[in-house]
Amino acid sequence: MGFYETVQRLGQQTDTERWRQYTKEDVKRTLRKEHLDERDLQILLSPAAADCLEEMARCARRLTRSHFGHVMQLFTPMYLADFCINHCTYCSFSSIYDFPRKKLSPEEVRQEAKAIAATGIRHILILTGESRKESPVSYVKECVNILREFFSSVSIEVNPLSEDEYKELKAAGVDGLTLYQEVYHEETYRKLHIKGPKKIYRNRLDAPERGCQAGFRTVNIGALLGMNDWRQEAFFTAMHARYLQDKYPECEIGVSAPRFRPFLGEYNPEHIVTDRALVQIILAYRLFLPRAGITLSTREPSALRDRLIHLGVTKMSAGVSTEVGGHTLQGGTPQFEISDGRSVQEISGMLRANSLQPVFKDWDILETV
Repeated sequence: MGFYETVQRLGQQTDTERWRQYTKEDVKRTLRKEHLDERDLQILLSPAAADCLEEMARCARRLTRSHFGHVMQLFTPMYLADFCINHCTYCSFSSIYDFPRKKLSPEEVRQEAKAIAATGIRHILILTGESRKESPVSYVKECVNILREFFSSVSIEVNPLSEDEYKELKAAGVDGLTLYQEVYHEETYRKLHIKGPKKIYRNRLDAPERGCQAGFRTVNIGALLGMNDWRQEAFFTAMHARYLQDKYPECEIGVSAPRFRPFLGEYNPEHIVTDRALVQIILAYRLFLPRAGITLSTREPSALRDRLIHLGVTKMSAGVSTEVGGHTLQGGTPQFEISDGRSVQEISGMLRANSLQPVFKDWDILETV
C-alpha cells in the first residue's frame, strides 16, 4: 500500500471545522508526550496551538539541538534548463509563456559549478523544467558527471522518474532527491495543473517513494503553501514524511515549507499563509518529525529567516539564483522571486553571530573499486 491510500483515508479527517475541536489543554498534553501520532499533529496545527507557539518553540529548539546539534547545512540550487511541457497555473516555466528558454551546455555547467564552488558550498541541488526531450535523464547524468568534480553532494529536483531512472542517476553520483507534491488536495491539484504529465497526481505523489526504493541517501518533500488550506497541506506533508520514515528508515527524510512567491503570470494564491502560520508549521514539523531535516528557502525575507534558525530549521539555501545559469550568465527568466538575496558569506556570518556553525560539507560518496 502506498501513501495514496493514506491520503484517501485521512481526507475526510481534515475539514475546516475539525481543526476547531481542539483546545489549549489538548496542545499542552501533546507537548508533554514523547511520541506523537496523527491526532497530535492535527492538534499542533490547530487554531488552539496558535496561542501556544512559545511553548512549542521551546520544545522544538530542544529537539533540534538534541538531534542536530548547533549546525546549519548550507546549499545552493543550480538551474540547468527551463524547458517545460506542463501548463501549471502558478509557475514561470509553464509552457504557455513565451520567453527565450535556456539549457546549459557542458561548458556552461562547468563554469556555473566553478562559480558556486568558489563560495565554499559543497552541497548542490540541480533543477530543470519538466521536459524529457530537452532535459532527459542522459542530460542530467552528463551534468552530474561534471558537478561531481566540484561538489561532495549532488541532489536533483527534476520531473518524476521511474525507480530504474533514479537508480541510474544514483550510480552517476546523485545522492539526494527533492520533489514537492505542490498540492496534496487532489481536486485542487487537478485545477492547478492544466496539461502535461505533471497533471497525473499519483505519479508525482509516488515519486519520493521510488527515490527511497532506488537508494538515495536523502529525500526531501513539501507542499507549496498558499494554494490550498495551509493546515491541510502541512498535515499531509508531515504524514507523508512519517510514512516514508517508517517504511525506509535507511533514508534521511526531510521537509520544506515554501510559501508561494510572485512569478511571470497572474496567479494569486487563494489562501494567505502569514508569518505566524509559517512558524506554527515549522514547529509542528519539528515536534512531529524530530529526526527530519527542515529546509528554509530564500523565498522568505532575510529578517524572518534570521528569526527562524533556532526553531527547527536545519538546512538553508544561500547565494541563490532561480535563473538558468544565474551565477554566470545574464538575462534569464527566474522561476520565482527570491526574498533573501544574501551571499553565502553573509548567511554564514549571520549564523555564526547566532552561535550556529555553517556546514558546507558533511557528506562524501565513497568511490568503489
